[in-house]
Amino acid sequence: MAKSKGNKKWVFLALLIFAGIGGAVYAHYAKRVPPISIVKEKTMRRNITEVVVANGKIEPVLEVKISPEVSGEIIVLSVKEGQLVKKGDLLLKIRPDTYVAARDSSRANFKYATANKNTAAANLQKALLEFQRNDALSKAKLISDSDYLTAKTEYDVAKTTLAGATEQVSIAQAQLDSAEVDLSKTTIFSPLDGTISELNSQLGERVVGTATMAGTVIMTVANLTNIEARVDIGEIDVPLIAVGQKAHLEVDSFKDQKFTGFVTEIANSANNNDTSSAASTTAATTSTDATKFQVKIRVAERETFLPGMSVTADIETRYRTNVLSVPIQSVTTRLPKAKSGETNVAQTTGTNAVPPKPIEVVFVVEGDHVRMAPVKEGISDANYVEIISGLKEGEEVVSGGYKAINRDLEDEKKIVVNAQLAGQDKEKTN
Repeated sequence: MAKSKGNKKWVFLALLIFAGIGGAVYAHYAKRVPPISIVKEKTMRRNITEVVVANGKIEPVLEVKISPEVSGEIIVLSVKEGQLVKKGDLLLKIRPDTYVAARDSSRANFKYATANKNTAAANLQKALLEFQRNDALSKAKLISDSDYLTAKTEYDVAKTTLAGATEQVSIAQAQLDSAEVDLSKTTIFSPLDGTISELNSQLGERVVGTATMAGTVIMTVANLTNIEARVDIGEIDVPLIAVGQKAHLEVDSFKDQKFTGFVTEIANSANNNDTSSAASTTAATTSTDATKFQVKIRVAERETFLPGMSVTADIETRYRTNVLSVPIQSVTTRLPKAKSGETNVAQTTGTNAVPPKPIEVVFVVEGDHVRMAPVKEGISDANYVEIISGLKEGEEVVSGGYKAINRDLEDEKKIVVNAQLAGQDKEKTN
């Protein structure tokens, strides 16, 4: 029994020796772990303008799609695509034969109804005189009551006949007016000064009127003097947009040129009819990505834009002056530190464990190591982000490299400043 206890004692001592040796070896090699190369930058106060970027098309502010109200064959086409027109200029004519015949028929019906009315008026006058004569004779007891009632009935019938004939004249007049209007619609004039921006039909083509169905869009007349960009804004950003906000525009067809504009209109309902190939082939598209609102931006410059040109708009939404800021790449996320004596929820294996939410942090340079500092962000532009809390002016923060900030750095990690990383990070972002 004593021997067994002695053996256990020696095993325990051996384990302690091996643990000590292992700890010494680990500490030795830990000291040899190279520090992480970083780039640093001081926190400063800056003016920051938040920008929402959106893509869309150049379109005229005022354009009219020309569709006929009557159907038929185009017998006159007075314009061609790209032609300038004035308000009232002839655009096209549709064969009027059918509508001329309908007008003439309605006119004949009107004349016939007028003649019937005149006849009814004459009959009423005759019936009135006859009734007045019989009324006088009836009062003198010279005719029977039957003769008196006959004369009165004929008079009442004549009045009713005239009223009916009058209504028939009104109906015939309305039909004639309608036929004349239909005939006038066979000739179409320009509703505004502008340019024929699109011409879809040709001379001799049969077109469908809008009276009973969706008509043929023969052409589009656009006033190219005033141009706007129509861009799509996601539902997350659209609350930031307001009428009057300034925008900077880049039109693909005008390289190395920038244009200015201002927001004039924001859609009240979403436009979910995005059928572009990019939208239909992106596997990771979410409902938020698909919900877009159209925003109209009036272009200030008078350039020779054409409808349908692609445009990218940078809309200035919010502005802050003299706020504490850091490079936008300095802010990353990490899991929050567990309090002393506690275990991080993410390390538990219980079925009801809720993983902690990552927090926004920056890494503050303190000598040869970094300190992880939780921060609260404000607005941002393309390069810098506003820091509402968590940092002081003048503190140095890690601003590169990309891998160090997003993965390698942790609290108390050793670092070394390497200026060459700044250029490498720029190449990656470009």
